[in-house]
Amino acid sequence: MHDDEWVPVTNENCNRVDGPFYHGTRADLSVGDLLTAGFTSNYDDRVVMNHVYFATVPKGAGLAAEMARGAGRPRVYVVAPTAAFEDDPNVTNKKFRGNPTRSYRSASPLRIVGELTSWEPYDEEFISALKSRVEGGMGEIIN
Repeated sequence: MHDDEWVPVTNENCNRVDGPFYHGTRADLSVGDLLTAGFTSNYDDRVVMNHVYFATVPKGAGLAAEMARGAGRPRVYVVAPTAAFEDDPNVTNKKFRGNPTRSYRSASPLRIVGELTSWEPYDEEFISALKSRVEGGMGEIIN
């Protein structure tokens, strides 16, 4: 698909997006557990999440796991949406047209169906710089 052919992913047409899907966090979870909205953000304790975020790119979920606050180790879970989902508006059409990160969100739970043991990591300097940006106030756009 070319950039000029990009079609937004909405709750109505999300069935056209193929997985697998991944979610990054530091939470220690098990296969069968549900990730649900309504909890504090992994990035900003002042924000309660209205959605659960996920991606089709393991490296993107790995970045989310590295960025997440908490004492646990970064984890990337393979997840299955239980209902409709849409493009993540925090990244879609921001720096690049469309959703090149293939990131999505759902107000409904995601079921954990597995865990990746490794993924392509980002450079430590990049992660550190991004954490500084988030701590400096970027966190409130992630909800």
